[in-house]
Amino acid sequence: MLRSMTGFGRSFLEDADWTQTWEVRSVNGRHLDMKWRLPVFVRNLEPRFEKVVRKFATRGRVDITLGLQLRRGDLGVVGFNETQASAMLDTLAAFAAARGDAYSPDYNRMLGLSFLWEDAGAEPDEDLLAGLEAGLAAALEDWNESRAREAKAPAMDMTSRIIRMDEWVARIEERAPDIKEERFQSVRDRLSELLERAGSELDEGRFLQEITLLADKLDVSEELTRLRAHLDRLRELMDQGGDAGKRLDFTLQECFREINTCGNKIQDAQISRLVVDFKSELEKYREQVQNIE
Repeated sequence: MLRSMTGFGRSFLEDADWTQTWEVRSVNGRHLDMKWRLPVFVRNLEPRFEKVVRKFATRGRVDITLGLQLRRGDLGVVGFNETQASAMLDTLAAFAAARGDAYSPDYNRMLGLSFLWEDAGAEPDEDLLAGLEAGLAAALEDWNESRAREAKAPAMDMTSRIIRMDEWVARIEERAPDIKEERFQSVRDRLSELLERAGSELDEGRFLQEITLLADKLDVSEELTRLRAHLDRLRELMDQGGDAGKRLDFTLQECFREINTCGNKIQDAQISRLVVDFKSELEKYREQVQNIE
């Protein structure tokens, strides 16, 4: 089924060594743009995590957050910047002494100072990496389910618009032959009137030649055939689901091209109204496609 580019997914996994919480949020985007919020000691793993994300998504602005608590010290490859921490504490101690105040450092507060904690450059435990990838995949699966639910209402709206446009194509097909006959008769009457004033008779051979040229200019059968094929293609893409957004958008451009040609060829008030309505419906369809992956 189709998927919206807007959605939210979450996973929570816990075992004896760690607890992890992944959250995935997304909005519309022309390309796949990932923003990460990761603990310092796994930030170097972004390329590895990106490969997991690309298995689940192709478009959209995606914000991914990991909350991770480790229960074993040897799992985290994080270093503490002792030099900077010592300098900070010495400065505070000197400041307190200058004021005549007693100073006792609160080491627990340093746990929340992220700039004091650095990537030690070593590879994390492989079991931890596998667990993190599994947690991310679970969050992405939940995210995709959310996006599929989000796309249900737009998909129903898009389907109803295709049905409406199909009906209008049928009305154009029905009306087009009558327009030809009316135009032919109009040309014959005007020529006969002009020739009568000039005292001449209508040359049937010449008239048939002009009518042939006019018929070619008024013929929209090929355009309507292609237009029906494009509408069928829209249905097919919606049934296939997945990352159909770009292909739907391209097919819509082809629909616009064909219906514009029909309107330019057939200068008729009734057909012109149908063409205007048809293009308006295509625009509304396109608005829905902008949120489809």
